[in-house]
Amino acid sequence: MEKQNRRDFFKTAAVIGTALTGIPTKTAKAAAKNILSEERMGVLVDTTVCIGCRNCEWACKNAHGMPNQSIENYDDRSVFKQMRRPDVKALTVVNEYKNPQNSETPIDVKVQCMHCDHPACVSACIVGAFSKHENGSVTWDTKKCIGCRYCMAACPYGARHFNWEEPTIPNEEFNPNTHYLGNRPRTKGVVEKCTFCIQRSRAGRYPACVEVCPVGARKFGNLLDKDSEIRYIIEHKRVLVLKEELNTVPRFFYFYAT
Repeated sequence: MEKQNRRDFFKTAAVIGTALTGIPTKTAKAAAKNILSEERMGVLVDTTVCIGCRNCEWACKNAHGMPNQSIENYDDRSVFKQMRRPDVKALTVVNEYKNPQNSETPIDVKVQCMHCDHPACVSACIVGAFSKHENGSVTWDTKKCIGCRYCMAACPYGARHFNWEEPTIPNEEFNPNTHYLGNRPRTKGVVEKCTFCIQRSRAGRYPACVEVCPVGARKFGNLLDKDSEIRYIIEHKRVLVLKEELNTVPRFFYFYAT
């Protein structure tokens, strides 16, 4: 039975890895390595708990001032008929996949920027529009961005999109010297992505997608704090580290237990 469970786990790991990146990923007991700050935060997406309600999509749009519907409209599961990526209408999306262990319980997977410790987008940007912050967020400055899209080509997770219209604006109060939008005026024709809700986390709040989750499928915390829930799960459970061999060191982890 143990061997069977192990085989089932790796089948599921392959499903999640392929679903998120298009390329199978390996499984690992993820360790908090290459951390540049003792306050580096991360998120664990627990696919055993996620119910595909898409409340995280709704909350993300609200937090970034994007056009939105009422939360009741997110009960529509017909969107799962096609695979989606983050785009100009949503900085994060949830997709649904067949569960190789149980056809009655599909696997729902949240997709967004991975906020890598060694982000390829930062290295690829020729004008220095991208920054890696002490709390783990990877952000961009719309005033600096020239729309070359080199960052999109460099990102191994396909987590960013090009916006020909006005850049997104958060609904939260923010300091223009630290906010991801940089100094105004805003510029049309820039790359956008998940911001890790830097304007919220710097105020001591959870990212919107974590705060709104009704079943606790998103774990947010200090990756180096031995007493944090996220650190415990990463150290003691089977965790997927997407494309670990690239050494981008993503700050989003995916958990699936058998």
